[in-house]
Amino acid sequence: MLENKVAYITGGTKGIGFGIAEILLKNGISVVFSGRKKEDVLKAEEELKQYSGNVLGIVSDVRSLESEQQAVDAAKEKFGRLDFVIANAGLGVFKPVDQLTSEEWNDMIETNLTGVFYTLKASVEELKKSEGYYITIASLAGANFFENGSGYNASKFGVVGFTQAAMIDLRKYNIKSTVIMPGSVATNFNGNIPSEKDSWKIQPEDMGNLILDILKMNPRVLPSKIEFRATQPA
Repeated sequence: MLENKVAYITGGTKGIGFGIAEILLKNGISVVFSGRKKEDVLKAEEELKQYSGNVLGIVSDVRSLESEQQAVDAAKEKFGRLDFVIANAGLGVFKPVDQLTSEEWNDMIETNLTGVFYTLKASVEELKKSEGYYITIASLAGANFFENGSGYNASKFGVVGFTQAAMIDLRKYNIKSTVIMPGSVATNFNGNIPSEKDSWKIQPEDMGNLILDILKMNPRVLPSKIEFRATQPA
């Protein structure tokens, strides 16, 4: 069912995005992924080729609609179609609101929130053609506010609201849309270095398997919002 399908993943050079790419490639889906840094994109592309040759890394910045359009165009040129879009790119700066700079605020909002809009804007016409799937990676921080999280909370609350509203707009074209809200994930996010101490956390491949399960669901059903957390928090 998923063979010959093509996915585009933003923020795919490491962490959650890389884990998603890995699982999709193992299951016969062609993958285009993007990242901001050329060296990271080239390294990830080489690592992912062990699973399938049907992978393409693109240097793109989700803060730019033009950049995202170029990534989608590259996916079309390489594979001829686009079926699944996973808007995963994100960052976090965690400070008291009185210490958060305007630059840090803007970077989070532009990357985490505006970026998911630009990714959809660039890809929506292709998704109409394929009657595809648009998935955003938000966070449990999109429902639960916390100390030092004003900017991050604002961006992720926004992603949840944006995706839910977009779902209503898109389903008339038979495009499905889901927002996933993971809890603690074992990645390099916010300076963390994954190790044995993170074994209790959601692993990147768990995120990939979740998305694979979603894509395999009967077309008549739509899990529009998913909270995804570790079974036993540390």
